[in-house]
Amino acid sequence: MNWLGLLVLLTVAGLVQGTWDNCRWTCGLRPMVSDSIPHDYGLTRIVGGTDAKSGAWPWMVSIQHPWIPGTNHFCGGSLIRADWVLTAAHCFDLIFNTTMVYVVIGATQLTKPGPGAQVRQIKKLVRHENYKRHDMSNDIALLELTKPVQCSPYIQLACVADPILGVGVSQERNCWIAGWGAVTAKDTNPSDHLQEARVQLIDVQLCNSTFWYSGKIHPYNLCAGYLEGNIDTCQGDSGGPLMCQDNSADSWWVVGVTSWGKSCGRARRPGVYTSTQHFYDWILHHMGTNNI
Repeated sequence: MNWLGLLVLLTVAGLVQGTWDNCRWTCGLRPMVSDSIPHDYGLTRIVGGTDAKSGAWPWMVSIQHPWIPGTNHFCGGSLIRADWVLTAAHCFDLIFNTTMVYVVIGATQLTKPGPGAQVRQIKKLVRHENYKRHDMSNDIALLELTKPVQCSPYIQLACVADPILGVGVSQERNCWIAGWGAVTAKDTNPSDHLQEARVQLIDVQLCNSTFWYSGKIHPYNLCAGYLEGNIDTCQGDSGGPLMCQDNSADSWWVVGVTSWGKSCGRARRPGVYTSTQHFYDWILHHMGTNNI
């Protein structure tokens, strides 16, 4: 059989089994939310928050530990392969036994995850070998799951921005953050319901200037938020995605991993993210694949 015939056969087989029975064909799409309908660009924010719709960000995962009170949530992440999650290295600074950690995929409300949610344990944790807590350098990690997830309208793979072909990172992009983190800077409890917010990408040189972060930003960091603050990631959002929409398609790209910030929502102290484009080859290498 020639390659064309094989491709047609595989495509037909996929349609027969059902559109969402595998995670191999697409990434960055949101079947439950139409991107042709604009978001409410009003006061949506993670700090102070507005709930995301069910299935709004189908690659979002909640990383949980049974000893953490309440929802057990302590960090976010992005599903980038059926058995791999992208997150932040610092999420595991105080976790010494990953066999107790589990990942919830396909949920919007953590106390009522619904029938579309799936739970997996961690087979392997890969933290960047040059990660350093004291300056949050190389704050990126991968989680290999014990079993691949089954994709559905509520569970989809994220597209990871690569250095060449991925979405261009510019201040004009339609970019969003999402997570179950605290909804105020003084709140120590994560949100039960997934929060979302539109943010602006901020020039790294400005972000690193004297009255902003004063040289603490690494060349591979991204800054996102607003000059006046108010809209930001917060405790519990770490590891989650900074996502930008492809201007020529409906797909979304994870361009950053939520890393750190000075408090939450402060003026001239936006959220700081680890660039996925900078670490694209590192991600590929540790997943053992030629593409994402």
